[in-house]
Amino acid sequence: MSSASLKELEALAKRVRRHIVKMTAAAGCGHPGGSLSCVEILVALYRHTLRHDPQNPRWPDRDRFVLSKGHAAPALYAVLAECGYLPVEELITLRKLGSRLEGHTVAGSPPGVEMTSGSLGMGLSFSLGQALAARLDGKDYRVYCLLGDGDLNEGQTWEAAMASAHHQVDNLAAVIDYNRIQNDGFSDYSHYEDKSRPQRIGGWVNEGGHTVNIMGLQPLEEKWRAFGWQVLETDGHDLSALIETLEKAKGIKGRPTVIIAHTVKG
Repeated sequence: MSSASLKELEALAKRVRRHIVKMTAAAGCGHPGGSLSCVEILVALYRHTLRHDPQNPRWPDRDRFVLSKGHAAPALYAVLAECGYLPVEELITLRKLGSRLEGHTVAGSPPGVEMTSGSLGMGLSFSLGQALAARLDGKDYRVYCLLGDGDLNEGQTWEAAMASAHHQVDNLAAVIDYNRIQNDGFSDYSHYEDKSRPQRIGGWVNEGGHTVNIMGLQPLEEKWRAFGWQVLETDGHDLSALIETLEKAKGIKGRPTVIIAHTVKG
């Protein structure tokens, strides 16, 4: 990728971030942190990787993007607007009465949204269904599913992971927005500088002054490998690294791919 193209994507990511802050501020509610952590992932997908057409949102041969962490809807709406799926001016109507921009995504509202979301953990199952449909229909489209930490605490996600490997759906890639924070607290402490032995206090784990009160996900890479997935890791805020990793995922055959994108919430 040329430096000029990379600068264009970085500028787009900054615009998307501004949209998210303005949207959630105007609404007085929403999930800005989880939306901001996945901005570069969405920009890399929609402006480089995905085969899609804003003028024909239901194009049968389009690649599919499924937002499992539906609370990050502001990020998806902002990227869709920048791609031409809806007017940028409409973004400010997020969560307003009569707006089609719901707090969690609704399929087809606006055009370009593939799945209705809400409860975490449903996206990978939905994505597996789409990937298998491509096989049955003789299509070559790919399916990308964005998961958050919270999705990985849902049993349905791991059932879908097991089934995906069983069916060898190599046109499916899951991307984990691994910001290590869920709605109620920290889910992992391995990225903190102080890695002294954790001390259990009242059933919670205190590590380096941070309280981890959510069931941890580590060892995350080994879990996905044990379920039969190809595992890739990348910096979730480095557009160049993201694009390189997404391209690498396209070349993996015979098994699904998971990309663990290390991000910062907010």
